[in-house]
Amino acid sequence: MKASDLFVKCLEAEGVEYIFGIPGEENADVMMSLKNSSIRFVLCRHEQGAAFMADVYGRLTGRAGVCLATLGPGATNLVTGVADANMDRAPVVVITGQADTRRQHKESHQNMDVVGMFKPITKWAARVAHPDNIPEMVRKAFKLAEMEKPGACMIELPEDLAHAQTDKMPIPRQRFRRPAPDYKAVASAIALIREARNPVVLAGNGAIRKRASNQLRIFAERTGIGVINTFMGKGALPRTHPQCLFTMGLQARDRISCVMDQADLVIAVGYDLVEYHPSLWNQGNAKKIVHVDFLPAEVDENYRVDVELANDVADSLWAFNQAFENLDSPMCDGGRHEKIRSEILDDLSEFKDDDTEGVIKPQKALWDVREVLDADDILLSDVGAHKMWVARYYQADEANTCLISNGFCSMGFALPGAIAAKMVHPDRKVLAVCGDAGVLMNIQELETACRYGVNIVVLIWEDRDYGLITWKQQNQFGDHFDMTFTNPDFVKLAESFGAAGFRVTRSRDLKPTLERAFASNKPALVTMDVDYRENMKLTQRLGEITCTI
Repeated sequence: MKASDLFVKCLEAEGVEYIFGIPGEENADVMMSLKNSSIRFVLCRHEQGAAFMADVYGRLTGRAGVCLATLGPGATNLVTGVADANMDRAPVVVITGQADTRRQHKESHQNMDVVGMFKPITKWAARVAHPDNIPEMVRKAFKLAEMEKPGACMIELPEDLAHAQTDKMPIPRQRFRRPAPDYKAVASAIALIREARNPVVLAGNGAIRKRASNQLRIFAERTGIGVINTFMGKGALPRTHPQCLFTMGLQARDRISCVMDQADLVIAVGYDLVEYHPSLWNQGNAKKIVHVDFLPAEVDENYRVDVELANDVADSLWAFNQAFENLDSPMCDGGRHEKIRSEILDDLSEFKDDDTEGVIKPQKALWDVREVLDADDILLSDVGAHKMWVARYYQADEANTCLISNGFCSMGFALPGAIAAKMVHPDRKVLAVCGDAGVLMNIQELETACRYGVNIVVLIWEDRDYGLITWKQQNQFGDHFDMTFTNPDFVKLAESFGAAGFRVTRSRDLKPTLERAFASNKPALVTMDVDYRENMKLTQRLGEITCTI
């Protein structure tokens, strides 16, 4: 058969549902092969948007999302989204076209070393050198992308090889088991847990993958140990659970820092150092650390691990749960964190009845968002000042229902990501929360949502400023560089795409407006002016926190 036909059959054998991308002439054979396949090609408006869609598909399903671009500028446009997926541990397979092999050795139109460009931001990147290699390369790309810790892999297919002939067939997809924990390491970890006076769990990105969150809940209930989550570990324990201690990750001290300060043992579950650096919670290396993750711990001055379990996270937690199965009562007082939970819950609800005109407080906005979204609905946060508010004030009921880019931290993530989230879960409400800077980085994908009838809602917080940079400069220097800009009329912009557009000017109108947006039966954009005077007020409040536990 033609090599491009084989390539598509290999993708079908991997269970690929969607390919997100923009093709060029170097992908022509692959696109013709896709016409007769079971795979749905989602034509995007920018390759970066396609990469973010593949990123979110991978996060939500655990299966590799797939994005496609041509050579040269098409491939370079993918880079930010692919790097985001790789650092945020989302399985993604990237497919790019390339020039005819007969001109790759010399200066020629749009020819560049695409594989070399992708190597630093992927787990594996390679060029197809012979059509007979396609089954091995596709199987390898998907296997590596989905293996813990997941990430991005890339395959380049030159245009002349795509229409060459081959008699090879796809390699069947096979399930594999991750290794079980070493029994000596488990015993050492359990001994440390039993000896600890104030143990705490720090649940990271890996705690919400591969069924780990269920075993973590059992562990928290059996032992009484509280669970703090990172930005990307939200939902590892439901927000209503008495052992849920909410989120750590703001650069400033927060209420939860009091719990971490007192901890003599940190059980780090699925924690990546890119999420929240250990120098911010383990200065002086006073705490013992049990590292529970799919891979060995990164070496870091402030992350000196006492016991390391590098294997399946759920299996490690299951081993812990077996050891604590016959406890007459939890080893830690289940109510010892009741006061800190109460204080945090008071913070979350403080402005729920706030009634203002002109600008809306971030706290009020996120209270209303949480009221509108059900337990399994999905919120995606873009990157900006609003992300810090989402991290603190929006808590999750289930794993993978609050998606935050906090490894690579790329603006422009949420809107295209929301499209993929809605395709994966068409029965759920999907909300993208964006700043006015980040949303315009991929606003063109609103047309993609309209064209495919993907009824997402985008909530824009307008301050006409690169607010997070301003906030951090103000904190550090007491002053900031001018980062202001102007915006289009977002309501008219939404309507010009064929979406519904709403502007909210009174805080009491936000909740009903969001409900109208979700009921509009089309993609919708809701914009509001946010009161970012609250940024410095929050900094001041956090600086005044005293520990009372």
